[in-house]
Amino acid sequence: MKTDQDISSLDMRDAFFDKVYEIASSDKDVVFLTDDMDAYSLRKFKADMPEQFINIGVAEQNMINVSAGLAMAGKIVFTYGIAPFVTMRCFEQIKVNLCSMNLGVAIVGVGAGFSFGFDGPTHHGIHDLSVMRTLPEITILNPSDALSASASAEIFYETKTPTYIRLDKGTYPSLGEPTNSFFDGFRIVKPLQKVNIVTTGFMTSKSLEVVQFFESKGVKIGLIDVYRIKPIPYEFADEVLNKSQKVFVIEENSVNGGLGTEVIEIAAKENSDTAITKLGVEDKQFISYGSREWFHLSSNLDVHSLCNSVQKYLNMNRD
Repeated sequence: MKTDQDISSLDMRDAFFDKVYEIASSDKDVVFLTDDMDAYSLRKFKADMPEQFINIGVAEQNMINVSAGLAMAGKIVFTYGIAPFVTMRCFEQIKVNLCSMNLGVAIVGVGAGFSFGFDGPTHHGIHDLSVMRTLPEITILNPSDALSASASAEIFYETKTPTYIRLDKGTYPSLGEPTNSFFDGFRIVKPLQKVNIVTTGFMTSKSLEVVQFFESKGVKIGLIDVYRIKPIPYEFADEVLNKSQKVFVIEENSVNGGLGTEVIEIAAKENSDTAITKLGVEDKQFISYGSREWFHLSSNLDVHSLCNSVQKYLNMNRD
């Protein structure tokens, strides 16, 4: 069994699929479906447990329908594909066939944000959080490093409720474990200050660079990683929002309907006077091709632009 140190050095996908392999090895009711998507660490699963592995082909809506049938027959199902294809293309099937019956199916979407940038607008995962948040029964997990990716597989297996896991690709700095457990839904990466950054997924490692830049200038900013987008932990309001003078919500999702919108909704419900700024993907269609870095530059989500946004606030609110 891998230690946390072993896991933290893995590609996020490998960390996730290794945990799925471990779970499926001890529970023959666990089934994995893919829409012809591959991953290096999935090949071992397919070779060692072929009776628990189904390549449904390029047919995402059918994959959701099949997973619903399997779940109704007592199986615990992981489905896997490109983020916008397994969410927005399958929205009706997820709403009716999974959520309305509260079935134990995990929808694993790889390619969060602009990570498939050169594949064009069909592959951009920038509206999936906004869309999936509208489903009452859904749990949304957006891991930010290998440890939280591995934990996401375990969280679904333990809860067995409809779950969307927004999975990135690549190796990112380990952000450490939360105070209690990953079931908490968020972790304080840098201690809370008057000004704090709330973020998720890929943008957590970028936000850490922002915080480290200001630390080098003698300015402390808190950093909170939210890896359970829905339901957002009820402790979040008291432990983060109400202790902040200013919160920047940074995400690689549309500014409409994602984590930033959710934080503002919580603030309104709590009658909080915390000032909140959303920094996300502009509300427009991106009919463009380019690297993830290029899209971030054009969306002011690169580290330099994020630092400028924070600095403007600090300049306006000097003690």
